[in-house]
Amino acid sequence: MEYTEFSDTGLTVSRIGLGTWAIGGWMWGGTDESEAVDAIRHAVDRGINLIDTAAVYGMGHSESIVGRALQRHGLRDQVVLATKGGLNWSEDHTQVWREATRERLEREVEDSLRRLGTEVIDVYQVHWPDPQTPVEETARAMESLYRAGKIRAIGVSNFDTSAMDAFREVAPLHANQPPYNLFEREVGDQVLPYCRRNGIATITYGALCRGMLSGRMHSERRFDGDDLRNNDPKFQQPRFAQYLGAVAALDAFARTHYGCDVKALALRWLLDQPGHTVALWGARRADQISDADVIDGWRLDDDALAAIDAIIAEHVTDPVGPEFMAPPAREAG
Repeated sequence: MEYTEFSDTGLTVSRIGLGTWAIGGWMWGGTDESEAVDAIRHAVDRGINLIDTAAVYGMGHSESIVGRALQRHGLRDQVVLATKGGLNWSEDHTQVWREATRERLEREVEDSLRRLGTEVIDVYQVHWPDPQTPVEETARAMESLYRAGKIRAIGVSNFDTSAMDAFREVAPLHANQPPYNLFEREVGDQVLPYCRRNGIATITYGALCRGMLSGRMHSERRFDGDDLRNNDPKFQQPRFAQYLGAVAALDAFARTHYGCDVKALALRWLLDQPGHTVALWGARRADQISDADVIDGWRLDDDALAAIDAIIAEHVTDPVGPEFMAPPAREAG
């Protein structure tokens, strides 16, 4: 496993992190807690030491499972624990909206500390920018939590460069968590270079594009319940066939040139991008992360990067980004 320094926080993190959105069950068709706990332990055993979660993942369920797994197996001192706040939800869990006010963040961090069973959160992140709350208020709230010792590092998620500029006028910023993968590269144009210039670590999510780059998808795949892929344009025809065609060609390229599968290629591509720190690998079961070290010991050269771009351009003629995932803002007033 590769490791790196995390901004100027003094934390050392694995370059593959465990993403636990699916473990919370919400928008992923449910979860099995016993399997989720095993997955967390297995990830740490494989050398993954950054675990990322959020209050909204299952409306506290993911954080609670992570907390129980760390306590049950005595893992808290072995991991860098990251979570997110700044979203709110209805009592019936059917609606989610952005709410990054001082009051909301101060209440949420206490709830997260309790659910995670820890005295301090290593990396606390504002989940989405909240257009109804001045960014100065959000930043001051995060700085207060940082100065109080409740969090070790201040992060944001889904913030563009202008939002980070405004945030940094008020408070230090150690990390940003944007969506980023072979099929969703928008942040590579501005956000990653900005973070690199300013010493801000990046924890990118969606490394396997919600399973598309796992190599396990097929054209007849259907998704249960509230699974967000039912609303993801990439998983709807005719785009689904385009992306699956690209995955098949990328898998053949990976096996021919590197002796690995498309999943390893997708992760290696991420880690080789300038300004990239940690890629989150989402998993609900231990078998989904059994080969977490497949990215070790090799790199993609310029010819390989060009070939990958050509494969995607040939197959995906109607690309679409991750915009569908953005939660709505609160209503003004």
